[in-house]
Parts: sequence; C-alpha cells; structure tokens
Amino acid sequence: MYKPTEFAKLLGINVKTLQRWDVVGKLPAKRTLSNHRYYTEADLLIAQGLKPTEEKKKTVVYCRVSSNAQKPELLNQISAMETYCLASGMAVDEWISEIGGGLNFRRKKFIALTLDMLKGNIAIIVVAHKDRLARFAFEFIEELANSVGCKIIVANQESLSPQQELVEDLMAIIHCFSCRLYGRRNYSKETKDKFHQAIDNPPKAMSQSNC
Repeated sequence: MYKPTEFAKLLGINVKTLQRWDVVGKLPAKRTLSNHRYYTEADLLIAQGLKPTEEKKKTVVYCRVSSNAQKPELLNQISAMETYCLASGMAVDEWISEIGGGLNFRRKKFIALTLDMLKGNIAIIVVAHKDRLARFAFEFIEELANSVGCKIIVANQESLSPQQELVEDLMAIIHCFSCRLYGRRNYSKETKDKFHQAIDNPPKAMSQSNC
C-alpha cells in the first residue's frame, strides 16, 4: 500500500495529478475507513502501462445494527471489519454503515447497495456476519450477487451479531403473526355472527317465498 505522496514519487508526477486522475476516473484511489487515499501494487502496474485498465468494480464493507442504542456496537463492528480487511490484504473502496432492523428490507442504504450490485458495479461485499446484511433470505441475496459476478464475503464474527437484536427480531415476528391470527379470528367471528343474524332475520321477500 502506498500513500499518495509515495505513489506520485514512484511515477515521477505530483500529487495534484493523482488527485485529478482520481476525480476523472483515470486511476481511482482506494480509501481507508477515515477516507484517506492510498494505492496498491496493481494500481502501480496500471499507471506504468504494464497492466491493462479493467472495468472498475468496487469492494464494499457493509455494517449494520438495529437501533440508535447500539451505536457503540456499530463502531466496534466497523473497527473489527477494518482490522479484518487489512489482515486479509483487501483494498476497500466504500464503507457503508446503517442503523435499521435486519427484518426491514426497505433500509435505504441496503437498497442502494443491492441496486448498485445488480448493476454490476460491485465485485465484493464484506459483512461481519450473515445477519448484518439481512436476518433472513441471505442465501437469496447471495444468489443474486453470484448472478452478476459479485462475491459476498462473511467474516463470521459471531460477537458482532448482538444477541439482544436477535431477541427483538424474534419478538417482532411473533407480534406480526399474532396480529394476523387475532385479525383472522375477529374476521371469522364477525362472519359467523352475520350468518346467524341472516338465518334469524331473513329478508321479507325470502320469508314470503318460503310460505
């Protein structure tokens, strides 16, 4: 990994030229979690003309917790993922952190990430645990990713999957089905009541026709 000043020196250019290349997309820089630019050996080969420029696809890290009360856990998750990516030698282009339930598929950043993936703009998505991406249907999302050439890497760090969050999600599921069941029972009772009322109080025309 090279800092912009080191990279510019290797190429015999100034840092402003690198910044311009980054802006126009000629040679996009990688970004650290703190948004500092850096370059890799692959970038050096591209800049020296020894390796053809390939279509740029991003490596994205996605971190999530369910509520604002879990912000400290979100920070721990981001820090752990930065350590994981550095140890794996993985150059990250974009960091996404979001607060929203794992049962909610309408999370704005999650939707934006999914659409970007389906457009073929993402090569790798990294998550700490499967449920950081979605509580259910992870395999379905993974199949979608595979279909557009995107790989989802799961660090499998169980400690970054809060147990309290799982309990809250399970309670939400129970509440949802309880409401449906209660509503169905009410509907059934209302239907039966109307049926018995119709039997006990038939319309006049029906009563005369039966006489």
